[in-house]
Amino acid sequence: MNSEPDVMVRAVEATLFASEDPMSAEQLATHLGDAALRDVRDALHQLARDYAGRGIALVERAGRWHFQTAPDLAHLLRREREQVRRLSRAGTEVLAIIAYHEPVSRADIESIRGVQTAKGTLDVLMEAGWVKVAGRREVPGRPVIYATTPEFLAHFGLASRRDLPGIDELRATGMLDPVDEAFDALMEDDPADAERAGKDRDRETELRG
Repeated sequence: MNSEPDVMVRAVEATLFASEDPMSAEQLATHLGDAALRDVRDALHQLARDYAGRGIALVERAGRWHFQTAPDLAHLLRREREQVRRLSRAGTEVLAIIAYHEPVSRADIESIRGVQTAKGTLDVLMEAGWVKVAGRREVPGRPVIYATTPEFLAHFGLASRRDLPGIDELRATGMLDPVDEAFDALMEDDPADAERAGKDRDRETELRG
């Protein structure tokens, strides 16, 4: 039996290695001279198996494939100067709303948050490549609607939005804001105090937004 890699497997490997951006199976097929899509997909899955357990891996994110450093070795390539500024609380809230409810308009976001959303918050998310304009809603005024991007999925290691964690998982990891949890507890104890605390929290969010 010939143990040499299949020609298609090698061609797909070379193309992905040289590409600056992730590529879908359809893009690869076109790039390789209108190769059969089934052959390209078979080659992708073969490569994914071949690279399993090695220093780099072939992964699929939102239907597009690319090579990346094995997760358990990522710390070896991390540099201190690459540390980015932490996303503000307002930015985190807006990103979460878009991810879980997309496509959404700015009015939708503000309705869910209960406070006005600064334009700069959405600009930061779009500059990061995590959010994009996804068109306009067919209602009076035709407001712009927003959605997440493949880069968002890739950054957070998600194959699709179906992999987003549920509320219980977020609670288990400690990712929920303790201020929100304290507010919920306060609401159960004293509604009047909760209303005052809620106004203070919204005012703080607006200032930070």
